[in-house]
Amino acid sequence: MILTHLGAEKTVTGSCHLLQVKGLNILVDCGLAQGADHCLPIEEWPLPCPEIDFLFLTHAHIDHIGRVPELIRNGFRGEIITTHATKALLSPMLQNALSFQDMDKGERSKILGSIDELSWGFEYQQKFDLKNGVRFSLGRAGHILGSCFIRFELDSPSYSVVFSGDLGARNTPLVPDPDIPDPCDFLVLESTYGNRRHEDRKDRIRKLGEVLTHALADGGKVFIPAFSLGRVQELLFEMDRLFSDPKWQEVFPDLQGKSTVPVFLDSPLGLRITEIMSSLSPYWDKEAQRILRKGDHPLDFDHLYAVRSHHEHMKLLEMDGPTVIIAGSGMCSGGRIVDHLKAGLKDPRNDVLFVGYQAEGTPGRDIIRYAENPNRFVQIDGESVPIKAGVHVLSGYSAHADQDGLVEWVQSMPKKPEQIKLVHGEPAAQKGLNECL
Repeated sequence: MILTHLGAEKTVTGSCHLLQVKGLNILVDCGLAQGADHCLPIEEWPLPCPEIDFLFLTHAHIDHIGRVPELIRNGFRGEIITTHATKALLSPMLQNALSFQDMDKGERSKILGSIDELSWGFEYQQKFDLKNGVRFSLGRAGHILGSCFIRFELDSPSYSVVFSGDLGARNTPLVPDPDIPDPCDFLVLESTYGNRRHEDRKDRIRKLGEVLTHALADGGKVFIPAFSLGRVQELLFEMDRLFSDPKWQEVFPDLQGKSTVPVFLDSPLGLRITEIMSSLSPYWDKEAQRILRKGDHPLDFDHLYAVRSHHEHMKLLEMDGPTVIIAGSGMCSGGRIVDHLKAGLKDPRNDVLFVGYQAEGTPGRDIIRYAENPNRFVQIDGESVPIKAGVHVLSGYSAHADQDGLVEWVQSMPKKPEQIKLVHGEPAAQKGLNECL
């Protein structure tokens, strides 16, 4: 067995791993690097793309699927294997990513057509024969809807390898908890938050309620940079709880009634993904399905507004607060959130709420870092913007398991792996998780 890391060996984004075994060339994920992260250029890979037999995708985030179009352009014609829910999310996620690349509409359409033709959705917790005495199974990873970890099982001699993909925290809205993995000889484990612990879910809902109450009190805006897939839907779910659950209505009375703050989802991709996620309700966790059966759609509420067109986006920039604006991209490196931050960071009545990982070299990471600096300036889209708005970080909204969650997942295995390789994390996170393990 030969395992070559083509991306995210010591960084968080750009996941891509080549497993060569039993005469098969198997790629696990093919994602884009973001911020200051780097991944190996395709022309420097140890084999040409047409020789790759299979591509397994752990989930539909761009840092795990973003280079699939490039793979296709370079001649890959193997099978793409993933879960049913991830297959449903592939096309809209990649269509959005391709819109920022230098290719015409016809080429984009051809690439998306090839990806759809080559990709197959599989069920969780079932073993499937691949080829040459290699079997695979997919387990729920609890990261986002459709996310999975992958277990390869080999015959003659008997050997097993597990790729964790991105593991999620327990009790994540909409998403079932991670499955307990079968034993394996070799574990390739993510380590994004390997040296940190998250707030628990009750604390994050409470803090979200406190920030929204503050926005009402001073008439400001709350900007929430959020990834279109996963984080947007989690936020909508938690806000629906704040506005609909009697327990939280009692805690935050100022968020109820006529004075309720309007919430704008200013993300065309986020809107489309939310619609797709609504159609995938059979894959939701039990809590979300129970709420839906009671007639309360957990991704919708009365004062939630969709901002679809560019014209509506420009109008929203001019609107006075109080209001909450959820917009992409999640690391503030592009998308509509950039316009909101350039216009709103200088107003002390406003707040920025970070609910996801901010990679090194991204504007999101810089805003968090420089908010503690007396000068308080950040470079956004080539402009130096003063940071006078409040800056908040809610780590409990991370879609990744923290150190405790990662260790507990490994401990849940009936037998310890013989070897663990840490990937998908910065050096400090990998060092902290290594010591803990």
